[in-house]
Amino acid sequence: MSDLLSNLLAERDYLIADGATGTNLMGMGLPPGQAPDLWNVDEPKNVARLHESFIEVGADIILTNTFGANRARLGMEKAEDRTVEINEAGAGIAREASQAAGRPVVVAGSMGPTGEIMEPLGPLTPERAEDLFSEQAEALVRGGVDVLWIETIYAFGELEAAVAAAARTGLPVTSTMTFDTNGHTMMGDSPEDAARFIQTLPTPLVAYGANCGVGPATLVDGILGLRRGGNSDDVVIAKGNCGVPEMVNGEVIFQGDEDIMAAYARLARDAGARIIGGCCGTSPKHLGAVVESLAGYSPGEPPEVAAIEQALGPIDRSEGKKGRRRTRRR
Repeated sequence: MSDLLSNLLAERDYLIADGATGTNLMGMGLPPGQAPDLWNVDEPKNVARLHESFIEVGADIILTNTFGANRARLGMEKAEDRTVEINEAGAGIAREASQAAGRPVVVAGSMGPTGEIMEPLGPLTPERAEDLFSEQAEALVRGGVDVLWIETIYAFGELEAAVAAAARTGLPVTSTMTFDTNGHTMMGDSPEDAARFIQTLPTPLVAYGANCGVGPATLVDGILGLRRGGNSDDVVIAKGNCGVPEMVNGEVIFQGDEDIMAAYARLARDAGARIIGGCCGTSPKHLGAVVESLAGYSPGEPPEVAAIEQALGPIDRSEGKKGRRRTRRR
């Protein structure tokens, strides 16, 4: 089976992933609180236009609009019986946009967390988690994705279940975790812990990294941690938010601009990332700044904390409880 992502990584020093999905669709009229995944069926032209906009500014990888399209999360919208339909539709929309690009563009099937807590802290068993991820992964494959992209995961047990389910499809697998609690996952694991854990998975990941979180400074610091914990030839993904989110008049606003995203992109390359894109708040315009900043750029030495904070703001190193580590499935 052809692996477009690996082929492109073999040809190029770095690849550009796309930007935000949910926040951009909200800007296109998605009602607050509604699951973006439903638009794969209800408003497919808007979803297609977003993919096309990211491709137009230089994205090499586009993520399907299926982050929350597993049966558990869709159940919150009473749409659990549409799980297969929504995932197949989302993959198909992205596939059509990729085929119209006139150049190779990877279609990555986005798989976010189930929204449930795994045992022993919650009711979600590894077997049920795998079933949830398997249903989604299989539908994404039928829809035409090139790779399964597990993202915004915060617990090793859930990551293990997602990777196992994705691997059964035969497609390549990538994953990003989110380190949004004092530079750790919500469960108390550091980026170094995550990189070491990923080396133990039975299925080798084509790439892994960090996404979302509390801002680009903390994300770049997380990339440095992943590099310390991993192997020198690992492909690392950086997909940071467009600045730090702030509450303005009851609405979450991401305060980053093109200059911030350009600086973040270069620092992420310096830190060792080879796949760089944006997460929440990152518009096609912001991603265009990322593309421009990296064109012809030669990465420097891994950045020091002072350089990261000078360019991007403070790294989250707040004191306090780091969360509870979940038990890994045996």
